[in-house]
Amino acid sequence: MRVLIVGGSGFLGGELVRRCATAGHDVAATYRTSPGDPGQATWLPLDLRARQEVAAVLGTFAPEVTINAAYRQSDWATTADGAAHVAAEVARGGGRLVQVSSDVVFSGAQERYDETCPPDPITPYGAAKAAAETAVRAVLPGAAIVRTSLIVGRGRSVHETLVRSLATGAREGALFTDDVRCPVHVGDLAAALLEVAERGLSGVLHVAGADAVSRYELGVLIARRDGLDASRLRTGSRAEAGVPGPLEVRLDCSATQRLLTTRLRGAHEFLAAPDAP
Repeated sequence: MRVLIVGGSGFLGGELVRRCATAGHDVAATYRTSPGDPGQATWLPLDLRARQEVAAVLGTFAPEVTINAAYRQSDWATTADGAAHVAAEVARGGGRLVQVSSDVVFSGAQERYDETCPPDPITPYGAAKAAAETAVRAVLPGAAIVRTSLIVGRGRSVHETLVRSLATGAREGALFTDDVRCPVHVGDLAAALLEVAERGLSGVLHVAGADAVSRYELGVLIARRDGLDASRLRTGSRAEAGVPGPLEVRLDCSATQRLLTTRLRGAHEFLAAPDAP
């Protein structure tokens, strides 16, 4: 299968590239500044904001499946317009699209969010992700839109790096006890996305971890896994700090999990032992 990973140089994108290469797929991956391992994929420079560049990349490689894992939290053009550009070119050239979305499209006002819940974002980044979903569904109704949560694993995520810095005293700060998500292991998410791509699944899907934990609880689990002193982690409140964004967003993945053979583990399980590099 010819697979194009848009955003292949990122944390999730890199895991997707590795898994696709291991599975024997013909893989191309895009990057903004630095390419990845040339032994795993053909690396193509791409600025998603430029429609003509998106057209050139997809037209040249002609993928059977495109997985868009690219985003920039502070850049609407990359996150929203870029997703629309990719969807339009997939629609024009043929093939399937898997668009990676996020739980940031929700406000946290509901107790749980399943695949039927419409987006109600309360941050600019959430609005950009919701706009990306709308554009993809409008242009390519048969696409798969996969919402996920905090991505951790292999010691390389932003949250793991932050926890190590806080637990070792290299950085000052606190982890919020009122900011609840369903963290997913990067390997589980990549495996699920590849399964969605290979099987041609479509529609809105939720792929997140089985456990709802606060950022502080997640930090404690990471510190313990890494043999660090979890008691050095300070607690804080997102509400009191006035940091914008939803507080508790629990993705209900039960309907999607019934479609997948990939098992979505919870943070308590996948952080119980040292992680593979």
